Amino acid sequence: MLHSMSTTVEPSSERSAAEVNEEIRALWLRSGGTLSVEQREEYQRLVMEWASAPEHAA
Repeated sequence: MLHSMSTTVEPSSERSAAEVNEEIRALWLRSGGTLSVEQREEYQRLVMEWASAPEHAA
């Protein structure tokens, strides 16, 4: 019998929206205002995390 395992890594602690927002701001500063393909992928991941993040960290 085969069992499937999740390959999704769960964060050990949820970051607040403010913490994720700081990372988004830092990404834009590092990029100089123009995101590379890799940076755009990171930005999209961060925006999704920000949208689902609690207002304050747990």
